[in-house]
Amino acid sequence: MFAFFESLVDPYTPYRENDTPTNRVGPFLGLMLRPFRKLIALNLMTSAATAVAEVALIFYLGRLIDILTGATPDEFWSLYGLELAIVLFLVLVLKPIVETLDTALIKNAIQPNVAALGRWRSYRHVLRQPTGWFESDFAGRIANRVVQMPAAMGDLVFLTMNSISYTVAYMVGAATLLASANPWLLVPIGLWLILYGLLLRWSLKRVRPAARASSAARSKTLGFVVDSYSNIQSVKLFSHTDRETEFAVGILENHRKTYMAENRIVTAMDAGLVILNGVLIVSVIGWALVIWTNGAASVGVVASAGALALRIAGMTGMILSALSNFFRALGVIAEGMETVAQPIGLPDVEDAKALAVTGGEITVRGLTHHYGRETGGLNNVDIHIKSGERVGIVGRSGAGKSTLVKALLRLYDPEEGAILIDGNDLRAISQESLRAQIGMVQQETSLLHRSIRENILYGRPDATEAEVLAAADRANATEFIAELNDTIGNTGFDAQVGERGVKLSGGQRQRIALARVILKNAPILILDEATSALDSETEAQIQQTLYRMMEGKTVVAIAHRLSTIAQMDRIIVLDEGRVVEEGTHDALIAQDGHYASFWKLQSGGFLSL
Repeated sequence: MFAFFESLVDPYTPYRENDTPTNRVGPFLGLMLRPFRKLIALNLMTSAATAVAEVALIFYLGRLIDILTGATPDEFWSLYGLELAIVLFLVLVLKPIVETLDTALIKNAIQPNVAALGRWRSYRHVLRQPTGWFESDFAGRIANRVVQMPAAMGDLVFLTMNSISYTVAYMVGAATLLASANPWLLVPIGLWLILYGLLLRWSLKRVRPAARASSAARSKTLGFVVDSYSNIQSVKLFSHTDRETEFAVGILENHRKTYMAENRIVTAMDAGLVILNGVLIVSVIGWALVIWTNGAASVGVVASAGALALRIAGMTGMILSALSNFFRALGVIAEGMETVAQPIGLPDVEDAKALAVTGGEITVRGLTHHYGRETGGLNNVDIHIKSGERVGIVGRSGAGKSTLVKALLRLYDPEEGAILIDGNDLRAISQESLRAQIGMVQQETSLLHRSIRENILYGRPDATEAEVLAAADRANATEFIAELNDTIGNTGFDAQVGERGVKLSGGQRQRIALARVILKNAPILILDEATSALDSETEAQIQQTLYRMMEGKTVVAIAHRLSTIAQMDRIIVLDEGRVVEEGTHDALIAQDGHYASFWKLQSGGFLSL
């Protein structure tokens, strides 16, 4: 039975992605909950039916009291035996079926799948953001919003179905049956509802902003904690454990104050509710007694009215709590949307085509990018790299080398100019297909917190075990991989590397990254200080591997260690965002310009800055 309800909606069903999602909560929820609309409608009916059944039972108890007071046992069983049997059938068979269906719909079919769907779509949307987008926020806060916001959506649906809709149906059913017994019984209920509505209005007007502030503070706290722990090495090396702890006090205190502000409203709500509940019970039962005294109501009506008053009084706390949680969930959703509903910063064009590299020719035309500033980056750069040509890029820090590489990978669109690969403007092709044709090894290599094998397979997931082993061997990584183990007993290629590969040394991470790119075997290769984390002996071994990797590929290599690019077909020198020299190593040395001065200033093979 559980599997049936759990499979009614596939949370991973395909959907149309939107680069500019709505920033309004209502339409956003409407899109997220669209696959569940039929189940939600059915759940509304089962929830209402459950509430009406409970009200009907209370009134039938009143009817039973009236029957018992006016009939002998023999008369009761002969006249009302069949009626009682029908009621028992409804209570023992039909009511459990409806209530079980109600619970299964919300708990098994809707709530877990709403959370899963929301997390999957939110994760996908955030994953499509450009790398620069992630640099402006805490990874922990982003993760918290991706995980918590969809959970709040599930809570919102649960509260709507099992609390608010149930309560509304209960109130309508109670009012209808009270009016049918004696319309005057609606007077105290009506007055109480007016006062209760005023309390709700006062409370909810304050709960929503307080809940949103509390949610934002919680996300900030999580982001701070994750940031501290992920940079634990820096904290330890600079002896800042106490400083971080003191800084945490301010973050935690802000979280505490926002949470206390929210709870003050809840406490005030509860205090007002206690008073109103007392008024409700006294007024309904007292008024029913007055009507009974005047002969306008039976004992059963008085009993039913009293039972309803007690039940409604008991429900009001649930209603207020449900509404508070409802708006708290809305606050979490609104705060989460600040992350998961942001427009994609660097979308593909609508008719973007997949790049198929035929030769690997790269053309840079008038490339200008200053990151929105007046200086820095690149300024009107023209570069042509022929198919299969190996080109080294050198220059001082800030000369524009990294900007050029980011532009080649289309991590941003240039402010002016264009980049073409085999005649295809990068802006007209899909980013996924572009990066699939480029292999890159960076200076700062981070690995996924997965096994060695999974990290190498990231280069080409469909590779065979033999190909993985061959790539690791070519990267000179097989020997140290064989000696690896982790805390849960995995060894060798199955060993987990830790967050960002923290369990490995810099050189080991670099060799895994090389193995990954070797396995990918892309036609264009970008090396950004690819051997900087290696010792001289290992570098000499890897250098031979790199040159074998370069065969038949278009290569762009950035290096401060000039010896690593001296054998390139051509070397381009950047300075202050412009190309100032280009040629072979020997030609540039003979030219006695920027490159020659860099070479003379080498100390141990590094560019002196």
